[in-house]
Amino acid sequence: MLERSFMERIYDKKKIAGCIAKSKYHSILDSLEVEFYLITYEKGELVSSPFQNELLFQIVEQGSINIYFIRDDGTRYSLSNGTTDYFLGDMDIFYPKSSNIYAEADESLTCISFSIEKHREALLSNNKFLQLICSSLSAKIGAMTIIDAAPVSLTERVMSYMKYKCSNETLKGIEQAAFHLHCSARQLQRILNQSESAGLVKKLGKGTYKLM
Repeated sequence: MLERSFMERIYDKKKIAGCIAKSKYHSILDSLEVEFYLITYEKGELVSSPFQNELLFQIVEQGSINIYFIRDDGTRYSLSNGTTDYFLGDMDIFYPKSSNIYAEADESLTCISFSIEKHREALLSNNKFLQLICSSLSAKIGAMTIIDAAPVSLTERVMSYMKYKCSNETLKGIEQAAFHLHCSARQLQRILNQSESAGLVKKLGKGTYKLM
């Protein structure tokens, strides 16, 4: 998927120090020997996704985010909502990055950030930081045990499938896509025809449609 990015990195030391001082975790952050910077995002921009190559640890300083899980059939699960002091990247310290979890800015967003890969050894040797991460992960795991899939129509699942699961947001092959979406090829073709008429997708060729 191609995602246009408006994110901006800020390296102004005074601004960074001011944000850290306001954080409820300021004492732990001050103990970390890492290179901090700020990242700002616009509403609707992906803050974290499987398509990002760089592993970042981010703490929401201002704004809010939505975290959700997209299954291979386009079903969307809402995992949680995050506001000030919410962590992103805590699982990436220990586990391979998930291919299905996304975090999206719900409004203009500012995060305190640093590279996980560059500072992994320092992070793993800081007991206070690890205790904080364990607490965060425990809360997230507890929340995930009670989630349900958001009720969505087949049309909505097709749009999610194209956006999150198709390369360049382009569906190629009706039969194969229908298998993943748990519907018939006839149902999928009807939805694509309707979506094309509505201007939601564009037909590029036989069995090939691009999300608009």
